[in-house]
Amino acid sequence: MNIQKSFIGASQEQQAGKLYLVATPIGNLEDMTMRAIRTLQEVDLIAAEDTRQTRKLLTHFDIKTKCVSYHEHNKEASGPELIKLLLEGNNIALVSDAGMPAISDPGEDIVKEAITNEISVIPIPGANAALSALIMSGLPTDRFSFIGFLPRDKKAILQLLEKYSLYTETLILYESPHRIRKTLAILLEVWGNRKVAIVRELTKRHEEALRGTLMECIDWFEEHQPMGEFCMLIEGLDQEGIKQLEDAANEWWQKLTLEQHVEHYEVSMSRKDAMKQVAGDRGVSKRDVYNEVNR
Repeated sequence: MNIQKSFIGASQEQQAGKLYLVATPIGNLEDMTMRAIRTLQEVDLIAAEDTRQTRKLLTHFDIKTKCVSYHEHNKEASGPELIKLLLEGNNIALVSDAGMPAISDPGEDIVKEAITNEISVIPIPGANAALSALIMSGLPTDRFSFIGFLPRDKKAILQLLEKYSLYTETLILYESPHRIRKTLAILLEVWGNRKVAIVRELTKRHEEALRGTLMECIDWFEEHQPMGEFCMLIEGLDQEGIKQLEDAANEWWQKLTLEQHVEHYEVSMSRKDAMKQVAGDRGVSKRDVYNEVNR
């Protein structure tokens, strides 16, 4: 069991440093919080997904803290080194290219390692594309599931979408401009023509939201070139869809005679229990089933 007290008194401070997960703007630099700026100024080191991108941000806010690279392709080498520095007492801020680190990026891995080594992990909240798109989508916000980026392989995509096909909450995906048309077509194939909101360029000058059905969005992209990174919000399975599935689940016995229905269950249970199961399927009394099959 791991118990973290993020802000213990100075007399109780641990020897290890702290790992700060610092949110950065997803487009508009005015979304940078005062706390995020102060944290980046005060830590010993900043670990960035893309140091070139992060240095632009640091320069804008006159932050002079040293910046090193930590990304998907070097995490096996740089991750252990960052943990070593943290254990030696250095405070490190982790940032992604935009938004909250550790969501759809390798920050997840270093957070796990830090917790394993009993290093405090402290979030510095800020902009997030998925939640920003959700609250402007017009789709239900009380319950939602974040899927993130889909796999590359179509078979893997289909398997993943099938897993979420019965979810009733709003579903959130990230997608790139060169894959958006293909993804929309697959979503329509697997989930049907559901309501959707597709948001791009969040907080930037060309921020745009498409709201409609999957088919309408497919038609839109036939005439408009996809540009920018997309956040897709898709409605969950509605009550009508649930009822259709329930009705379909019952169709297997509707073409059977009552005797055939009983015989189906007799393979794995007694005739008495089979008749009881048939009565439940058909919504009739056990006596009615018994009388019918024993005439």
